[in-house]
Amino acid sequence: MSGHSKWATIHRKKGLIDAARGKVFQKLAKEIYVAAKGTNGDPDSNPSLRMVIEKCRSQNMPKDNIQKAIDKAIGSQGGEDFESIRYEGYGPNGIAFMVDCLTDNRNRTASLVRAAFTKRGGNLGTDGSVSYMFNRKGLIILEKTVNEDELMINVLDHGALDFITNDDSYEVYTSPESFLEVKEAIEQMGVTDFITSEITYLADNEIGLDDEEAKEKVYKLVEALEDIDDVQDVYHNLAE
Repeated sequence: MSGHSKWATIHRKKGLIDAARGKVFQKLAKEIYVAAKGTNGDPDSNPSLRMVIEKCRSQNMPKDNIQKAIDKAIGSQGGEDFESIRYEGYGPNGIAFMVDCLTDNRNRTASLVRAAFTKRGGNLGTDGSVSYMFNRKGLIILEKTVNEDELMINVLDHGALDFITNDDSYEVYTSPESFLEVKEAIEQMGVTDFITSEITYLADNEIGLDDEEAKEKVYKLVEALEDIDDVQDVYHNLAE
């Protein structure tokens, strides 16, 4: 099985992380706080927290930062209350966007997200206007450090949905439920480093733009949204 590599997308995200690592970690710490608040902080008994920790690891968040965020959450009395909100809309050239937020001020967040869309040639839509175009899946991308056939058989035996071979990497797609089992099966083959490993939203059909200027307009909107403190994740259907 072979197909289009998502390395361009991942490479771009890694570049943004290197440029604003502290801000990324602050957002991840917020997700940990929400997942761990009111619990004993044990990821083995808290699937939501375990998923967030996996996400933190995929972004190279240090273990100390992860533990501090957990300790803050389980030690809080009352503390901050964050609400999950999703915004949907269209960017330049009809590219569909989903924007997931955690906020303690719905009006502030709505205003900032709306302004980002409006200033960069997009517009917000109603709930459900684009979410039907995306599916929640596990995505694991790793370098070609193991045998292709052995890896493919292993991940498919553990419930992977698809396996794709690229020039420089392997892509493994899973359901959210089988994500951890598949990742652990890969780790048992001696893989310790992943280009990415997360549960995310992937578009059923991506839109390709040949014009580089048109693509850049979409990237500018992505960056503007990611720069908002309340925004946790930005998903779109631009083919990269």
